[in-house]
Amino acid sequence: MARDLAIDLGTANTLVYERGRGIVFNEPSVIALNERSGDVLSVGREAWQMIGRTPSYIIAARPLRSGAITDFDITQRMIRLILQGVGVGRFGRTRVAVCVPSLITPVERRAVIEAARRAGASDVRLVEQPIAAAIGSGLPIHEPVGSLVIDVGGGTAEIAMVSLGGLVSLKAVRVGSFDFDAALMSYSRRAHGIAIGERTAEELKISIGSAWPVGDKFDAEVKGRDLTTGLPRTFLITPTEVRSALADTVELIVEAVLECLSETPPELAQDLIHTGALMVGGGSLLRGLDQRIASEARVPVLRSESPLETVVLGAGRALENFESLHASHTIPGR
Repeated sequence: MARDLAIDLGTANTLVYERGRGIVFNEPSVIALNERSGDVLSVGREAWQMIGRTPSYIIAARPLRSGAITDFDITQRMIRLILQGVGVGRFGRTRVAVCVPSLITPVERRAVIEAARRAGASDVRLVEQPIAAAIGSGLPIHEPVGSLVIDVGGGTAEIAMVSLGGLVSLKAVRVGSFDFDAALMSYSRRAHGIAIGERTAEELKISIGSAWPVGDKFDAEVKGRDLTTGLPRTFLITPTEVRSALADTVELIVEAVLECLSETPPELAQDLIHTGALMVGGGSLLRGLDQRIASEARVPVLRSESPLETVVLGAGRALENFESLHASHTIPGR
């Protein structure tokens, strides 16, 4: 039986939507491998829990970085296991729409298509994430009204003005929530002389991280390894320190929003005074980011009710008209 799937192949998380069933898979884009035997140990949440905690011959890797495939073979294996996990066989007819960042190169696009086809898909189309996000948010993208989508993912931030079913202006930067984590790891080493891991940085970002003063009154206790002695050590960090550590990365996203607006026709830009901009993606959950962008862009900024799921839900709705997806937004499989 033919099946239609939409896949949001994100740097941080992978989501799969099946037509008629809804979201059937939502786990981290991580795969754990035994380098000695080449065997896959786990995929998704179980593999994510292994990050930074495995012996040298076991790696827990993210095969996608900054929205692009960094290891084709591992990505292919991960997609195959995910599709198998949702019941896709190699001999069935499965049509797949894959959400991808708009800034990926033609070579990267072909790599995504080939990985999905080798994983068992019979027909593959690529849907640009800003379009999918706009559809998933229920924005009136087919009307002559400007809709601004700010999609901050794990490895990329895309800002798009959408009107009459197409992209009017677009600005994308390879910066996302993982860069927030990296900034905190770097700050800890530089300011406190302590190395912290990726997961610790993420927990710190979630607990007291912000892009705008939000009234935090409590410091966070952070555990890491002293760079001088090599011994475990605990230190306190303030919300102000965390906000300062994230400032440069946040600024890149804000600048991208302003650049996108500067390239938007005045008639569409003025619509935002009433409709506002919509934020989606895991990175949009950073507290105060909406307030910071609203202050700089001088337009209201709203956060999607389901920021992590908006893109795959939009691609899922596009499955209703799989054959009629616009050529400008998709690339059919060979």
